Amino acid sequence: MHAHVAEAIKRPDLISLQPGLACLRFETMKVYSALGAVRHLLETGAVERGDTLIDSSSGIYAQALALACHRYGLNCHIVGSTTVDRTLKVQLEILGVTLEQVRPSKNLRLDQELRVRRIAEILAENPSYHWMRQYHDGIHYLGYRDVAEEIAREVPGGPLALVGGVGSGASTGAIATYLREADRDVSLVGVQPFGSVTFGSEHVSDPDMIIAGIGSAIAFGNVRHELYDRIHWVNFDCALSGAVRLLRDSGIFAGLSTGAAYLATHWERRGDDSRTHVFIAADTGHRYVESAYAQHAQAQDFDALEPHDITSLDELRHPWSATSWPGLAASRAA
Repeated sequence: MHAHVAEAIKRPDLISLQPGLACLRFETMKVYSALGAVRHLLETGAVERGDTLIDSSSGIYAQALALACHRYGLNCHIVGSTTVDRTLKVQLEILGVTLEQVRPSKNLRLDQELRVRRIAEILAENPSYHWMRQYHDGIHYLGYRDVAEEIAREVPGGPLALVGGVGSGASTGAIATYLREADRDVSLVGVQPFGSVTFGSEHVSDPDMIIAGIGSAIAFGNVRHELYDRIHWVNFDCALSGAVRLLRDSGIFAGLSTGAAYLATHWERRGDDSRTHVFIAADTGHRYVESAYAQHAQAQDFDALEPHDITSLDELRHPWSATSWPGLAASRAA
């Protein structure tokens, strides 16, 4: 029996779709990260019960931190994006979270900058608050050790390819790191939207991009670029096609980042079927019903989609580009 609902919903389900292909499906993945981080802060004495934790969020981390604070008797203050929808807002209110939403912005960069600026103001007024810094503090890696151990137990021995969206960098980076520390051969494939600075696609915009939780308009300290072997940049149309196809193929109803990861996994398996491919479904598809899934009739032919194979970031283009990251990174440094 679970001691708290956060413990119940954090654990993912490993679903075998076919031999050599599995989905690591979460209800909401960042609960693992938030619980691990908060537990570490309490154990080290960095915070005490009754303290207030604060952070910025576009939505998913807000719920995760709220549940972690509820679990451990802490107060929670969220500076949220306008993407925090009514369903989540009501939950946060009932959980006792103080929620502020910044004013609507024309672009993601301004939205993120406004949130960080507001946090600085709040901390100046309340120096006892603890800023979680989900994008920069490595404690957000800690909770994913359990996930890596579960993959190691459940997925047969042999080389792996882990595929997932790169947002803060903690999930894919941490899982791959812990598996590699256990001597597992892991190829790490990151998925990005266009317009993100994280892997250098800020010069290629995607006006339809609503893939919450991956990509960024500002640099994130928790993204350890050297961990990644392959990077795929996927636009909204391709991500939608992947999400719709995944639902049809497997019954898994997940977010757009999962659709992009499924598409990337499909391609990676063509090039290397010697590995078991595990792709991450970070959350469910409910928040994308009106903005994406309602357009399912316009989804493209999944099997006909192919990425542009690039050797320079100058070659990035819609709808989908991919590269071997170490090689591209080396050429950038030269």
